[in-house]
Amino acid sequence: MFVSYNEDMNTIEYLRQFRIGEYAIFDFAVSFLGMYLLSSILSKLFLKIKIIIPKNNWIFLTVPLSIIFHLLTNTMTTMTKDFLDINSHYVIKILILLFLIRGLKEIKLVK
Repeated sequence: MFVSYNEDMNTIEYLRQFRIGEYAIFDFAVSFLGMYLLSSILSKLFLKIKIIIPKNNWIFLTVPLSIIFHLLTNTMTTMTKDFLDINSHYVIKILILLFLIRGLKEIKLVK
């Protein structure tokens, strides 16, 4: 697929044109990079409330948490709509649930 850059398009719009199915690769890349960069800080913050969350788990929790935050802010992205659609998109639902399970797998409470 050839995508050309025109003068009416800003850089973000251009980058969001590259897709896997209905989903923009740029959105995933920024989300995972952001979570990777925040993972150390988030793990330290949760350790203060006696919850151990390994840094790797944050990467797996990126997509499930994004669904939750989009629902809380009433921002219906394509993936959020697909996840809530009870009649289709089963592969997306399974992948998100697998990411959630893997993300929660090594979380521990400190006594």
